[in-house]
Amino acid sequence: MEKGKVMKSTGSWYQVRLEDGHHIESRIAGKFRIEDKKVTNPIAVGDEVLVERELTTNKGVIKEVLERKNFVARQSPHKRHNMHILASNLDQAVLIVTIVEPNLKQGFIDRFLLTTEPYNIPTCIVFNKADLYDDDDLAYFLEMRDLYKKIGYQVLLVSAATGDGVDDLAALLKDKITLIGGQSGVGKSSLVNTIQPELDLRTGEISNYSGKGQHTTTFAEMHLLSFGGAIIDTPGIKSLSFNYLKIMDVAHNFREFFIYSENCKYPNCTHRQEPGCAVKAALETGEINEMRYDNYIVILEEVAQQNDWELN
Repeated sequence: MEKGKVMKSTGSWYQVRLEDGHHIESRIAGKFRIEDKKVTNPIAVGDEVLVERELTTNKGVIKEVLERKNFVARQSPHKRHNMHILASNLDQAVLIVTIVEPNLKQGFIDRFLLTTEPYNIPTCIVFNKADLYDDDDLAYFLEMRDLYKKIGYQVLLVSAATGDGVDDLAALLKDKITLIGGQSGVGKSSLVNTIQPELDLRTGEISNYSGKGQHTTTFAEMHLLSFGGAIIDTPGIKSLSFNYLKIMDVAHNFREFFIYSENCKYPNCTHRQEPGCAVKAALETGEINEMRYDNYIVILEEVAQQNDWELN
């Protein structure tokens, strides 16, 4: 058997890059169960696998998935009780957003961070389309930048159209395996093409009717970068839900809440109505951002409702 890395998933077939640099189309042998979780895709882009060649077809059979150091997952959009793994074995993640075209949904940032925080995957928030920002948009960006930098996330302002800030993003990607995520229409593919033109990823336009981006990436795929490292391009995400998380998973993975929670009266405080809650106290003094807290409450109640749990 030969060791390789999954570069692309199309649902039933996987493109695997072997250690000698050759790519081989491979399928799964039998059924895989990963970490006792219900998943729609037991094998994900970024997985390291053992492959056995089929001599008659020159294709491969994946016999084993090696242990993952981490992964990023979301609730399956098709099977609400299952989890869908976006990518695995990451060094970092980059979330592409924009203030305009389409308008920023700040809550989506917090939802995306909830996918990377459980494994402490470093995440950078990249605001694209800076060339379209007016004074109000720029002021809003500065507010978002200050909010997320304060709690330890890196933030960049870039423009795929003008190239501003793109060198900083390229430097961040160098020699790292990076998940690139974002909602449709934020210019994810355009940014990647600016950094690595020869990839020539397909880009889409914003729908004039809905103001929403059109999906251009169909399957997750890893692309090697000429200057070192690789990116995993993922399909544009419309929404993120978390029925596979427990209540305390949400509470512990809003990183600034977790720090303050050490001083809560109760060890399993959900930071809602419990007396002696240090997070609520920090919210009242402005040390915790109100938007972040509101998003936390919405996600918490959503997770509880999806799993038929009761919140005190």
